[in-house]
Amino acid sequence: MAEGLTRAQARDLCERILARSTADGCQVNLTSGADGNTRFAANQISTSGDTSNAVATVSSRVGRRQASVTTNLFDDDGVARVVAASERLAGLAPEDPEQMPLLGPQTYREVPATFAATERLDAAVRADAVRIVADACETAGVVGAGFLQRVAGASAIANSAGLFAYHRSAEAAFTLTVRTPDGQGSGWAGTAHNDWDRMTRPASLAERAITKARGSREPAALEPGRYTVVLEPTAVGNLIGLLRFAMNARAADEGRSFFAKRGGGTKLGDQVVDERITLLSDPADGDLLESPFNGEGLPVPRTVWIENGVLKNLAYDRYWADKQGVQPVPFGGGLRLQGGTASQDELIAQVSRGLLVTRLWYIRAVDQRSLLFTGLTRDGLFLIEDGRVTRAVRNFRFNESPVIALNNLEAIGRPVRVAAAESGGVGGSVVVPPLLVREFTFTSISEAV
Repeated sequence: MAEGLTRAQARDLCERILARSTADGCQVNLTSGADGNTRFAANQISTSGDTSNAVATVSSRVGRRQASVTTNLFDDDGVARVVAASERLAGLAPEDPEQMPLLGPQTYREVPATFAATERLDAAVRADAVRIVADACETAGVVGAGFLQRVAGASAIANSAGLFAYHRSAEAAFTLTVRTPDGQGSGWAGTAHNDWDRMTRPASLAERAITKARGSREPAALEPGRYTVVLEPTAVGNLIGLLRFAMNARAADEGRSFFAKRGGGTKLGDQVVDERITLLSDPADGDLLESPFNGEGLPVPRTVWIENGVLKNLAYDRYWADKQGVQPVPFGGGLRLQGGTASQDELIAQVSRGLLVTRLWYIRAVDQRSLLFTGLTRDGLFLIEDGRVTRAVRNFRFNESPVIALNNLEAIGRPVRVAAAESGGVGGSVVVPPLLVREFTFTSISEAV
């Protein structure tokens, strides 16, 4: 079970749970697998751990009332208790006016998301990868810290209406922060993918972070204001996720969103960003590879959210889709921002004066109606002059909207898979290019390195 229950094991367990149910309806959401991680600091491993588990969440329905209980005890007594508890609590729960019927059998796309190299990423292999990075930092006279995580397992959904869905997956993320001994310089690098063999190699990761750390010493203080910026792919990934999760149809229909039109209606069919922007999700994309179903068991199709700058889709859950008389459009399937063929260096070469941004951090919402967010640059902010990077500058706080940034687009580069989770570990799959953007708003200097 270390790498997750097989399809047959998952189906058998779900059927055993459903057979105990006496409720009006019952659904089982099952996750199983292994999570291994290795942390390192001061150029040495600090912690390493591996856990494996299988967890079932049983949701019982009594009329329009529903309750869920979670367990990892799957003997006969454990199964009986979790079903009984969920039914007892369902009888006490308030009625849910938005409850939808359980889904019946569905058809799902096949998504190849298990990779032998990723599944073999045990403590010994992770230690070898960290050793390469730590040795490079030690040789360079800098201090490295970071996080290497591997997650491999399976998910399944079954219900009393006959639905059964099953998906195996594996993915990894490796992120590294390097500081100079005097504390003045900080550099970051990261990589993520379902396939460990397709991720940036540890030596290259270390070289990138070390170079940034050395280059970011003795930063100059620039005045806050609006700057032309080259956003590295990770910084773009930090911003684009904010845009995607704002694409909620109900919020737009109810006038609570940037995608709501003044006076009523939504911006579906309107041009909302530069015509070079196409944003989509696709669980079968070879660089995204996410689950082909959501938590209800609804199939996740390839979905184009924005095409050539025009808003094509908003996300509809089943209740809101039914109320509006449209088909559901689920979240899921990762996120890809289509790009061109230009390298990041070619974008930099187009800038007479601007900033190179490594990544963004501590991003928080300011105004959902305008999609205004605030946050900080981190681990490498550099001045660009006459088409080349000339020196480090002190970090800034920014106040910016991803929609404004995508309307101020000057040039777009080649997409790559990035590690964009703020935690530094495995997050949603994101493929984005570097972007050249004008008039990016920085409001104050940050004291952080």
